[in-house]
Amino acid sequence: MSKQNNFVFKVLSIFSWIIFVGLCIEAGGLLVNFFISIFKPKWIQNLYQKLDLTELYNQSKFLFFGIYSFILCIAILKAVLFYMIIKLTYKINLEKPFSTFVLKQISRISYYTFSIGILSYIGQQFNKNLMHKGFDTTLTNPFLPDSQAFILMAGIIYIIAVIFAKGIDLQNENELTI
Repeated sequence: MSKQNNFVFKVLSIFSWIIFVGLCIEAGGLLVNFFISIFKPKWIQNLYQKLDLTELYNQSKFLFFGIYSFILCIAILKAVLFYMIIKLTYKINLEKPFSTFVLKQISRISYYTFSIGILSYIGQQFNKNLMHKGFDTTLTNPFLPDSQAFILMAGIIYIIAVIFAKGIDLQNENELTI
C-alpha cells in the first residue's frame, strides 16, 4: 500500500475520532438537558443544547418522554455508529482487508445506520402528529436527522458488506489453490 493511501486512511481515522467525540458530547448534553428539564427547568437556558420542551412536559409527560426518547436514542446510536467505525479503522489490515471481522463490522455499521434512519423517520412522523394536535415541536427538528439519507446510506453500506463477503470467499479460494 502506498504512503499516500496510508496517510489518507490515518487522516480519516482522526476525523472519525473527532466526530465521535463531538457526537458523545452532543448525546451527553442532550441527556443532561433531559434530566435538567424534568428536575430544574429554569436552568435550561444555561445549558449546551437549550432544548426547552418544558411546555410539552407541562401539557403531556407521555409525549415529552416519547419525543425525548427518539432524540436520545438517535444521538446515542450515532455515537455508537462512529465508535464502530473507529474500531474498524484500527483493526483493519489494509494489506489483506477481506476478513470476517471487517465483514461483521461493516454489516453492523449498516444495521446501526438503518436503525438511525428508521428511528428518525418514526420520530419525524411523531413530530408531525404532535404538530397536528397543536403542540409546538419546532425545537426538535434539528435533532431528528434526514431519515431518507440514513436509510439510503445503510443500503449502500450493506451492498459493500455483500461485496466484502464475496471478497472473503475469493480470498479464501485463492489461498486454497496456492
